[in-house]
Amino acid sequence: MNMNDARHLRWIAGMGAAFFACGAAAAELTSPPVAPVAEDVTSGLSPWQIRVRALGVITEDSGSINGVTGSDLSYSDSLIPELDISYFFTDNIAAELILGTTYANINEDGAVGVPVGKAWLLPPTLTLQYHFTDFGAFKPYVGAGINYSLFYNQSEKPGFHNLHVDNHVGAALQVGFDYMVDDHWGVNFDVKKIFLETEWKADHDVLGPLSGKAKIDPLLIGAGVTYRF
Repeated sequence: MNMNDARHLRWIAGMGAAFFACGAAAAELTSPPVAPVAEDVTSGLSPWQIRVRALGVITEDSGSINGVTGSDLSYSDSLIPELDISYFFTDNIAAELILGTTYANINEDGAVGVPVGKAWLLPPTLTLQYHFTDFGAFKPYVGAGINYSLFYNQSEKPGFHNLHVDNHVGAALQVGFDYMVDDHWGVNFDVKKIFLETEWKADHDVLGPLSGKAKIDPLLIGAGVTYRF
């Protein structure tokens, strides 16, 4: 190879390298920027979920009237609708706010042996849950949290006046499962235990002022429909 041929080859190689560099720079200038993909901790689903349940409220019949020997209280059970709203922080950890309202007829089954009155109860409950994700469409969970029981619209039976039941803050435990038909819809079964022991008082026409403890401790058994957004 003579000197002229070598110079020609070096010139061609240099031109090729320059052409390649210009093409790469043009590609960088014309290619649209790629947006970063945010990590989704909930497998592509919204973190929000709602449930609508039919809820059976089964009370623990226990309580007392101060100063009346052999007194005992009982409370009526009820069936109510319930709405709860859940937010998933991760696939496993969620917070659930439980909303519903019910009432209880209060009866004295011991020394007095008469109905006392009726009180409505709004018991919003917030639980922190752990959801198990290793069973496919079957998704069990456990939870624990706090309940605030607000008594309102209290009314008395004949012979009683000025019935008042104190509001109460207590603990709540929960266990249940969802069975998901698809990514969004499922059926739910849920059991909660609310620890509710409060103070009450009323005036009686014959016995005078009465007061005592009402240990309700309801067991809430619910079944319904789940929707994950």
